[in-house]
Amino acid sequence: MVPLYMAFIIGGALCLIGQIIMDFTKPKITPGHILVGYITIGAIISGMGFYQPLVDIGGAGAAVPLSGFGHLLAQGAIEAADSKGILGALSGGVASTAAGITAAIVFGYVAAVLFNPKD
Repeated sequence: MVPLYMAFIIGGALCLIGQIIMDFTKPKITPGHILVGYITIGAIISGMGFYQPLVDIGGAGAAVPLSGFGHLLAQGAIEAADSKGILGALSGGVASTAAGITAAIVFGYVAAVLFNPKD
C-alpha cells in the first residue's frame, strides 16, 4: 500500500507542472492543451514502460490524474493487442477505460439535472 503522502506529492507535482506550463505560456497554451497533453504523454510514457513505476510509488496520485488515464488507455491497448492482434490494439484502450468514461457521463448528467447554472 502506498503512503498517503506519496500520493499527495506525486499528484501535486503533476498538477504543479501543468500550472507552471499554463502560467508561463499564456495565452498560447490553454487548459485544454494541458489536458490533451497529459493524456498523450501518459500514454507515451506508459508505452515505454516508465509510468507503472510512478503508479507504484505514487498510487492514486499518479493513477487518478489525466496522465493516469493515458496510462490506462495504453495498457489496455497493449494487453488487447497481445491477445487479439491489431483489432485489439484499436479497441483495448476503450474497453479498459469504459468504467471511468461511463462514470464521467453518468455523474455529469446527474449534476446537470440537479443543479442550475448561474449566468
